[in-house]
Amino acid sequence: MTVTGPLDVAAIRADFPILSRTVRNGKPLVYLDSGATSQKPAAVLTAEREYYERHNAAAHRGTHLLGEEATEIYEGARGCVAAFVGAASPDEIVFTKNATEAINLVAFGLTGSLGPGDEILITEIEHHANLVPWQRLALRTGATLRWFRALPDGRLDVDPSLVTGRTKIVAVTGQSNVTGVIPPVAEIARLAHEAGALVLVDGAQSVPHHPVDVTALGADFLAFSGHKMLGPLGLGVLWGRSDRLDALPPFLTGGSMIEVVRMEETTFLPPPARFEPGVPPVAQAAGLAAAIDYLTALGMDNVAAHEESLTAHALDALQAIPGVRIIGPDTTKDRGGAVAFGVAGVHPHDVGQVLDELGVAVRTGHHCAWPLHRALGCQASTRASFYIYNTHDEIEALADAVRYAKQFFGV
Repeated sequence: MTVTGPLDVAAIRADFPILSRTVRNGKPLVYLDSGATSQKPAAVLTAEREYYERHNAAAHRGTHLLGEEATEIYEGARGCVAAFVGAASPDEIVFTKNATEAINLVAFGLTGSLGPGDEILITEIEHHANLVPWQRLALRTGATLRWFRALPDGRLDVDPSLVTGRTKIVAVTGQSNVTGVIPPVAEIARLAHEAGALVLVDGAQSVPHHPVDVTALGADFLAFSGHKMLGPLGLGVLWGRSDRLDALPPFLTGGSMIEVVRMEETTFLPPPARFEPGVPPVAQAAGLAAAIDYLTALGMDNVAAHEESLTAHALDALQAIPGVRIIGPDTTKDRGGAVAFGVAGVHPHDVGQVLDELGVAVRTGHHCAWPLHRALGCQASTRASFYIYNTHDEIEALADAVRYAKQFFGV
């Protein structure tokens, strides 16, 4: 049953064993780094453990009962993921190591489709995972790399003139991991498709936090990671339209993804098997399915509403502190629950270290988005990122810790 109305955060927190622990100096853990990786509820931990205790076998191999059960669990997880993002078929879901590998799979697969004179269009607000693979594709093919620029508030300047008949692929984040900015992906997809270009969306920061339907999104490919949405580390997802996946060659090769092997040559199975060589990560798939069941029960609209409330509180609380600058939009319009900020006179790493001493876990640095930081006039920032288990009391703890950091460094 899906939850209706505000989330019961106290009940949610009880499902996360790690949130009950203390950290430095015996302080309670205030975990504000879900943009890097989310914590895991007991249901996910149980699903992984139960797989190893009762069903452990190599999926898609063997005719014994355990092998059949492992295959059912793995393919059941694929169906669960497909339903979560509105895919037309489970066969549109490819399991990868993470979102980074999923993006690289597409970038590698397009190598034979691009050449000099063609253009790859990305944005200045991307995580390195959705920037560097396209740089490498441009180097391999002689294509030209172009990008939508960031505006001073961190939002995206969607210049339609950059989308031309030479554009072959447009890659854009679904939500910035630094500023929380949510670009107009559907509009960008429309422009791209009118020009005959493909569209890839990096959904690592969007799929965990608000409803995502691939039909409404208008993309050809969507990449995301299980570990940022309550699931286990080591499993990512590439969704692709069936015809788009069919057109891609294998990225990695080995067992399980072959049709016929002879000493002279090999032919390959259709997607998704073509892109999943080796023994499948069934335990991680079981964990991801449990995570999706957990989020689905909460309701993704409720998840998004809770995070918006936390973000609004954080923006107000931090902006009330003299010398604190929000990196990116200062309102919740078209932005998610990642708030990057700077403290005048204090390096972000020093801010993070003081916050850690108080039990507040945040991320510091350029967050694998160096070009965006340069565009916004800073080399690094401190970032707090929120999820379903965070409370308004923790937002106040963040603000108190920032005030203490200012006092500690005498600014």
